[in-house]
Order: sequence, then structure tokens, then C-alpha cells
Amino acid sequence: MPRFTVNVRGEWLTVPCKKPSCTIQLLGLEALKRYVKNKPDNGGIDPFDDIHFVARRCQGQGVLDADDTVEDVLEDNDFIELVIEGDTMSTDYMQVPCGISQLTSVYREPENYISLDGNNLSSTDLVNLGKGLYKIKLTPEAENKVLQSRELLDTIVNENKVVYGITTGFGKFARTVIPVSKLKELQENLVRSHAAGVGSPLSPERIRMLLALRINVLAKGYSGISLETLHSMIQAFNASCLSFVPEKGTVGASGDLAPLSHLALGLIGEGKMWSPKSGWADAKYVLQAHGLKPISLKPKEGLALINGTQMITSLGAEAVERAEAIARQADVVAALTLEVLKGTTKAFDSDIHELRPHPGQKEVALRFRSLLDSDHHASEIAESHRFCDRVQDAYTMRCCPQVHGVVNDTIAFVKNIINTEINSATDNPMVFSERGETISGGNFHGEYPAKALDYLSIAVHELAAISERRIERLCNPSLSELPAFLVSEGGLNSGFMIAHCTAAALVSENKVLCHPSSVDSLSTSAATEDHVSMGGWAARKALRVIEHVEQVLAIELLAACQGIEFLRPLRTTTPLERVYDLVRTVVKPWIKDRFMAPDIEAVHRLLIDQKVWDVAKPYIEKYRIEHIPESRPSSPTAFSLESPPSPRKRMRLE
Repeated sequence: MPRFTVNVRGEWLTVPCKKPSCTIQLLGLEALKRYVKNKPDNGGIDPFDDIHFVARRCQGQGVLDADDTVEDVLEDNDFIELVIEGDTMSTDYMQVPCGISQLTSVYREPENYISLDGNNLSSTDLVNLGKGLYKIKLTPEAENKVLQSRELLDTIVNENKVVYGITTGFGKFARTVIPVSKLKELQENLVRSHAAGVGSPLSPERIRMLLALRINVLAKGYSGISLETLHSMIQAFNASCLSFVPEKGTVGASGDLAPLSHLALGLIGEGKMWSPKSGWADAKYVLQAHGLKPISLKPKEGLALINGTQMITSLGAEAVERAEAIARQADVVAALTLEVLKGTTKAFDSDIHELRPHPGQKEVALRFRSLLDSDHHASEIAESHRFCDRVQDAYTMRCCPQVHGVVNDTIAFVKNIINTEINSATDNPMVFSERGETISGGNFHGEYPAKALDYLSIAVHELAAISERRIERLCNPSLSELPAFLVSEGGLNSGFMIAHCTAAALVSENKVLCHPSSVDSLSTSAATEDHVSMGGWAARKALRVIEHVEQVLAIELLAACQGIEFLRPLRTTTPLERVYDLVRTVVKPWIKDRFMAPDIEAVHRLLIDQKVWDVAKPYIEKYRIEHIPESRPSSPTAFSLESPPSPRKRMRLE
């Protein structure tokens, strides 16, 4: 018999449907009947009145026709809200901010699994887990470690030993011993009281990353979690039952307590959860709709769920992956701008960069040569000014290897820290089953990822800062030899005038966001936690900085392609013509003024999806092989096109 979860005035009711052929109207009336029955005053509803209501799905907020049959418009365990005439529709089902890509639009349950053991997860893997591309399972080795760790904890409890967080209170209450009969309540109270975050919820993609990373850390076998609880977390992840996690509230030590407590709160059946089936609804009903039971916390398990740097690190993983993607595409965009501004390629000569052999600088110079070398790819634009009297270009073009290069090297540095943090045990106390003891330490302190992400923001910002100056050169006729603001009939049309202003605004905002959060600290927990990392803000603002960089480069790419229009019929190099063609699949040339924001967003999406890189990469690889044989993929290089392979054993994708 199908059943549905119906919300009436903030209360959730489970309503069975004896006949799938019954209508939405009859289902709603049955829900109202149950609602009235539970109220001593009938909820203010006169059962003899003709009651009017609207029914809508909680996920997507689509209104249902009262005459439609249940079997035609609903699936078993769907979530519905009834809005009685005169009432206001609930705001509980908030629209989720855009995250990475997939879950908030069309979600398809993945078929493949990643096996976690706590040692081999990468930032790339974690972002793919966030996108919903994989389910999770544990390796047998991880299961054994978890079992051994839990056995030691059970021994501690059975022997009435006094151990922090297991048989005592937390923080300032570390010396308060808790009776064995109260240990379950101790863990539940910990989760409830620490779930004190504020702000908008993380997107489903980011909550999936957060949950996957917490599972990976627990799989290391040093947290004392029970295998039963860990399997319950994995089942929730695989069903995409995702707790409501506000984005604000962590100071980054002792771990990301507030967001991880919200994550745990949903898993124990309290607070709200999101799933593709339900949208936002009460956690116990979301779990129930997917055939799952709330986790019943055992001693130490509440602490094991909420103590660690997973909020900072999961957002940091997304930040470093997006930074890597936009950094390499920035080289392609800048190369196209240099062509439009009739710059010289002399500054990218390999001998120059061998004299200052930073890996990132050498790589960027190689990319420019591979895209601009007119001997390799004939360029009519380059040929048109071969014998001009210009000796050297402005810094924004000439110094791209130096400026873009250090961004690449910084990203590599930060990525190494994030990948190390992803596979680190960061809670407290640590349970060492092989030594038969628990040890309190400070691995929960978020200083490593906080400092690294502040550094990432500062570095990646330069891609936007230098890009905005190139946009200025494209739009300024005294510098570009092109029409003012890249449009015909200037005055009647404004062209790229305000698109450049938008780029300037984003760059200016980034300058404030790049102030490092990790230089700040406020003492918390009655001076027990007297130095903190502020890493949560470091991660969130790194993502905002990177998004701004993507948007500024989208504007530059639009402007450069528009500049090409005024150089026709001359053509640029083959790879850059392919980039131009890609942009023209989503944005038409700018003949006269039109609504520009959709154009910027369309090209921004090309950059997020790395389509510009996909077009340029084969030409860069071909050039690399032909001109630098020792840099073939089979030989190790200091800086490669793709993410360097982890020194750890790769995970099994099944």
C-alpha cells in the first residue's frame, strides 16, 4: 500500500493510500482528518465546513491538481504540503543555492562505488562524490580497523574508566564524570547543543562532500565509531539523505563543531534533511521514506561525528579543484586576448623561462607557445603585424607566465595540503586499539587548511586582477586599435562598457575577501579552546573569490571573441579559432546592445564545465610532445597538465 508524508501547518503526517486511483483531493482530506483528530480544538478547523486547500510537492514546489489520481502524479513515499485556504505557504522548502552541478536539478542514482579506507581519497574524488557520481562502500581492511577501535571503547565503558568525551563532559566540563546510564543522553545532548549554526544551508552537493569526507575519516579506525553507525551513515549517503547544514558557525577548532553537529543531527532523526525525493523535510520522515532508521548513538559516537576539520576541507577540496580548472583556462583566454591586441610571442621564448625555472612559469609559457606559435599554427592576425615597430607588450600580456605561473604553483601546494587533510584523522580523543589506549591531542585544529586556503585566495585573485586590466585594454580604443567598448555605432550602443565595470567590481570585492581569515583568533569554550583557525570562513571566501575569478575571465573571453569580429576576415591560430567557435555556440556576436548578463553566465558555465580547456588541451599536448620529448606523459615532470598522481595507493572504483 503506497503511503505519503503530508505536511499540514508545520506538522508531518504519514497518510496511507488504499487505492492508487484515489485523487489528490481525497488524499488531502484524509490528511486533514488526521490533523484535526490530533488537535483538542480541531486545529481551528470546523469539520462541517467545506474546506479548500492547495496541495504541492515539497521538492520543486509544484502544485498538484486536486482531480489528478495519486498513481498518475505521485510516487510511493512522496512528500506533499497542504496549504489551507487563508494560510500562507510554508517557507521551509527553501530553494537551495547553486552548488557544483547536478543534485539540485536532475538526480540519477549512481551505479558505481568508491571503496573508502581513510587513506586514498583525493580532492577530485571528493568533488565527484559531491556531484552524485558514486556511492560509497568500505574496504574490508577499514571495517576491521573500525571494529578493533570500537572494542577498545566498549572495554573502557564496561570498566568504568574515566576518559575525556567517553565518560566525561566536553570542553570546560572535561572533569565532570557522567554515569554509565547517562552516556547515550550525553552524546545526544552534545549533538543537539552544538548544532548552533546560522545562515543559508550548504547545497546538497556540498553536504554530500561533507558527509563523504566524514565517513572517510571515520573509516581510518581511530575514532571509536561502531561499524553499525558507520554503515548507517553510508546508507544515508547512498540514498542522498542529507542533513540541513548552515554555512556559518565554525571557528575551525575544536574542529568544525557546529556544521558537523548539524550533519549528525539529521542522521539521528532530528532537524531537517534533504533528498531528491523529499526536498527539505523533517529528518525522521526523510529517513523513513528511504527505509532508513535514525542512528542511536553509543558512547563517544556523538563526539566522533562532530569533531574534525571536514567542513573546511570539503569546501577546500571544491575550491582547489575549481581553482585548478580556471587557472589553466586563464592561459587560453589570455592567449586569445594577446592575439586580438596584436601582441608578440617573444616573451614566451623557452630560453627566457629556463633562466627563472619555476615550474608554473615554465608551464604557462609553454601553453602560450603551443597556442600562439604561428610556425606551428598559422595565424593571419600575427602575420598582419609581423613587421610592426612594437618592441614589447604591456605587463598584463608579457608577464602572464610569471603571474599565472605562481598561481599554478600555489594551487599545487594547496592541493597537497588539502589531500593530506582529506585522509587525516582529525577528531579527539584518538583511539589506538593496537596500544590499548586513547590519547587526547589537537588534530582537530584547522590551521593547516585555513592557512592554505587563505593563500589560495590571494594567489587565484591575481588571475582576475590581471584579466580585468586586459579587459580594459580590449575596451580602450587608444590601447586596442579597436572600436571603443568593442561595438559599432558607439554612443547609440554602449557595448562592453559596463561589463568591464562588473569585472572591476568583482576584482575590488576580491581584494577585501583576500584578507586572510586565519590571522584572526577568538578564545572560546571558557578559554579551553583559546586559539582557533577561523578556517570555515577561509574556505567559504576562497570559493567566492574563485567564482569571481571565473566570472571576470568569462567577461574577458567574451570581449576577446568580440574583438576577433573587428579583425575579420583574418584568422587566428587553429586552437584559438576552436575556442572562438566554442564561445559562438552559446553567445552570438555583439552587433548592437542587448541584455548582456545571460551571455556572461553562458560563458561562465563553459569555464565551470572546463569546455574551454577541453578544446585547447589536445593542441597543448601535441605541441608538448613535438617540442619537448622529455615531457611525454611517461616521464615525471615537476608540473603536469593533469593533477599529479597521489603518492598514496589509488582507490578502487567499482
